[in-house]
Amino acid sequence: MIAPKKLAILVAGGPAPGINSVIGAATIRSAMEGVDVIGIKDGFQWIMEGDISHTKELNIQNVSRIHFRGGSYIGISRSNPTKNKKHLETTVTSLLRLNVDKLITIGGDDTAFSAMKVEEMAAGRISVVHVPKTIDNDLDIPHGIPTFGFQTARHIGVDIVKNLMVDAQTTSRWYFVVTMGRKAGHLALGIGKAAGSTITLIPEEFPGNVSKLSHIVDILVGAIIKRLSYGKSDGVAILAEGLVEHLDAADLQDMINVERDAHDNIRIAEVNFGEILKAKVQQRLKDFNLKVTIVAKNIGYELRCADPIPFDMEYTRDLGYSAAQFILTGGNGAMVSIQNGHFIPLFFKDILDPITKKTKVRMVDPSSEAFYIARKYMLRLNESDFEDAHELAKYAATCGVSLEDFKSQFSYLIKNDMLYRTPEMGTKLEIPTAESKKGAKK
Repeated sequence: MIAPKKLAILVAGGPAPGINSVIGAATIRSAMEGVDVIGIKDGFQWIMEGDISHTKELNIQNVSRIHFRGGSYIGISRSNPTKNKKHLETTVTSLLRLNVDKLITIGGDDTAFSAMKVEEMAAGRISVVHVPKTIDNDLDIPHGIPTFGFQTARHIGVDIVKNLMVDAQTTSRWYFVVTMGRKAGHLALGIGKAAGSTITLIPEEFPGNVSKLSHIVDILVGAIIKRLSYGKSDGVAILAEGLVEHLDAADLQDMINVERDAHDNIRIAEVNFGEILKAKVQQRLKDFNLKVTIVAKNIGYELRCADPIPFDMEYTRDLGYSAAQFILTGGNGAMVSIQNGHFIPLFFKDILDPITKKTKVRMVDPSSEAFYIARKYMLRLNESDFEDAHELAKYAATCGVSLEDFKSQFSYLIKNDMLYRTPEMGTKLEIPTAESKKGAKK
């Protein structure tokens, strides 16, 4: 007798509120179809080594209430099976030994790439669907749709920061609060705007690939002095941890011997960015004969395993249901997301970078000039700079990129009608030339 095939669920990367909701909903949907479900414990850690003993049976009874809680019911890890072909082959072999022919992965951009490579290696023997997860909100899903966990992380972050703001005012001190956000400043900006922090610094505000630590220090010193000129000796600065990755190599090397994880990402948590800034800002203030009490605080781990708020609870249950529904009806090789109120598959082949052969989870190179300009526009940091499409074209030209390249990299801005246009412009955008400007004057 041939044993029935199973659906497996695996979580990799870092925690995010709502993981358990995805697991629970996907399990319940599959069980309703009579499909057995198992949880692969601790991401790829064990199965990439050929150890198939770390699994957990998932059924309606044991998952029916896990959506209330944070964390991951089946654990998590950052183990990367794609760095070694043998590990990738063993991952597929392990799943086949477990009689798995369907796999739902939950994770961020690195996990999306791992899911794609597992699907390729399986060569039709295992269907793979990915559910995008990160509190950083930096994945390539339709514009305006947050990644799950972001809203909860922002909510909890705002609660923490508003208490720090009251403490800062009460005790006449400054707080430097470093938040998670490796490649994007959405979480820092969301917390800063909602809480009304004194200042928020995100990597998108710094053009180009390299930022000087001295520049960041000067901005913070300027903010402190400006507040003092108003008679206020307190403040809260929100700093996205991704600022570290944009620092000049010499500045970074002076800080610490940088350690990297299994996906070659800098372990930013190991760089005590807040304390480094605190020391350098206080030293700079001494040049002005000023003494200010500064407290550095990291928030991130407090947010990642929080119980999801209702928004994320509902959203992730829908994602889990949709992932299971898609894979049970023959779907494969895609990431599940939402667009215009409908859950849709974003196929791996459509988000594959033709040059790097990796999933293009972040539309463009975050160090590019085009990324800076477009993100500045998207975050409305200086909306007056983008009064119309021709103004946008001018900025693209100033950065040395063609408007066509700009449009192709940020097509969702156009698709979602987010560019300012006048009716006579139509939908085609062109970089204004000397001739066109003369014609316009006539």
